Amino acid sequence: MEYIFQVGNFGLRWYSFLVAAGLALGTVVAYYEAKRRGEKTEEVFNALLIAVPFAIIGARIYHVIHEWSFYSDHPSRIIRIDEGGIGIYGAILGSVIAMLIFTKVRKLPMWRWMDIGAPGLLAGQALARWGNYFNEELYGKPTDAAWAINIPLEKRIDGYEGFTSFHPLFLYESLLNLIGLGIFYYISRTYAKKFKEGDFALMYGVWYGAVRLGLENFRIGNWRVAGDVPTATIISILAIVLCGGGLIYRHSRKPGSDAAPNPAQP
Repeated sequence: MEYIFQVGNFGLRWYSFLVAAGLALGTVVAYYEAKRRGEKTEEVFNALLIAVPFAIIGARIYHVIHEWSFYSDHPSRIIRIDEGGIGIYGAILGSVIAMLIFTKVRKLPMWRWMDIGAPGLLAGQALARWGNYFNEELYGKPTDAAWAINIPLEKRIDGYEGFTSFHPLFLYESLLNLIGLGIFYYISRTYAKKFKEGDFALMYGVWYGAVRLGLENFRIGNWRVAGDVPTATIISILAIVLCGGGLIYRHSRKPGSDAAPNPAQP
């Protein structure tokens, strides 16, 4: 189930394929968003040259820190990203750092390009999350719901060996990201004149922070700090507060002191 095909020691895993497909989809969405805004579309591909490595490294670091008890004993597997194991918050942070560097070097408007990348992130995450299905991971608490997924015994988290069906958190997150993408497309075209450059990037932080905050209530075996608080819960709350606070601050300032508006059309 993990492989699309395998010949000897070589094979293509569904997880790797879907992460790559998510990247491709996100690139297409960002391409057309850049085109709609009148930006040079080739800059989307230039941005990928730095954003992809930073995102992969950030995502892997997040996961390795989470599972350090395992990787400290198996250091050679730290780079085996084909086996799965990436943290989306690490990928997002890596992407943000990459875009800060990219826009600075290319002398491009940072907030405008953050807005261009936001819908691409939502689209890419929505598709890439299905890689977790084929890896039989990112499932939640046991449930008898009709849409529950069955997890084999060897993939069940300690303490849950007696259960077979669980909440498909990857599915919930995928659908919620698609809803977020739909909302972005609607408001960015219907109410564009009400927004400023960078608003949609901040909205992404609020939306995805809220998505993860809600889903952490269903998750089991998550990375926890400060006693019994999931790490993703802390990061999600920070994202909501910082990005939401940024939006409120930007729109509470007096006219004339705000950033440039975010036009509906080029």
